[in-house]
Amino acid sequence: MDNETILCAVFAVIAAALAVCILVQRSRIHRHLDRMDQMLEAAIDGSFEEQHYDESRLSSFEARLCQYLSRQSGKEQRLSKEQAEIHGLIADISHQTKTPIANLVLYAGLLGEQVPKESRELSRQLTLQAEKLQFLITSLIKGSRLEHGIICPSPKMNSVRELVAGTVEEGAFLAEKKGVRLAWQVEEGTDLAWFDPKWTGEALWNLLDNAVKYTFHGDTVLIEGRAYELFYRIDVTDHGKGIPEEDIPKIFQRFYRSPKNREEEGVGLGLYLAREIIRAQGGYMKVASGEKTVFSIFLPKREEAYLTAIVCKAKAE
Repeated sequence: MDNETILCAVFAVIAAALAVCILVQRSRIHRHLDRMDQMLEAAIDGSFEEQHYDESRLSSFEARLCQYLSRQSGKEQRLSKEQAEIHGLIADISHQTKTPIANLVLYAGLLGEQVPKESRELSRQLTLQAEKLQFLITSLIKGSRLEHGIICPSPKMNSVRELVAGTVEEGAFLAEKKGVRLAWQVEEGTDLAWFDPKWTGEALWNLLDNAVKYTFHGDTVLIEGRAYELFYRIDVTDHGKGIPEEDIPKIFQRFYRSPKNREEEGVGLGLYLAREIIRAQGGYMKVASGEKTVFSIFLPKREEAYLTAIVCKAKAE
């Protein structure tokens, strides 16, 4: 056998050995990837459990991934426990305060009918403060339930025209008492959007209540509906005091009230609740203020847009 033949045989053996090594290494990598894929799948569906891994069998990266997922699983369990405790606390507060506050309002009203005329103003103030306390606790409970997912709006295809008409009808007495005109305009036939009528009605009512509150006597509050490709827009417009530019980024915060409007009744929860309700349905809100103030609600027009918005919101959070 000559030298050339021997050299070819050596190269063939080396090539075969390299091929075997590559196949073994690829097999190990595939096993690691399969294990990590199983870990991630278990973490996603909530069934991940920490196991004992031998460092000689697994890569350092795989072991660290296991440790990370174990910690995340523990955090999720603690979070679920805390949410359950908050749920119970909110339910207890709601149950324990409802009857006493209702009785306080009732007895304050009865007292006003019994006391001398010179003391009736005190009774009226007592009734007003009891009603404010009732509103505050109710708003706090609603906001907390929305934040923790205890109350989840159930959106489906509904008529924006019916939503606006019902809200305007509900606000007619309030507007008449303030000397403010209400006007609304929503086209028929293209007024369908994806929302929960009860909760969206509450959000729209909060905007209407604010608009009437800050509109001057004899002026008009206008509600308009406008269809876009993916969203349906509802504008609530007033020509009242306006919102200072520096306050616009803050007005949706819980309990925020502009120093300019401290003399008006309110606790600073209406806009916060409205935004939380709309966000929970995959929509969003905007505000613009100048010669007029416009609060805009954007509601998904189709279920696909609603689901996309919810996914984007979850990723952002």
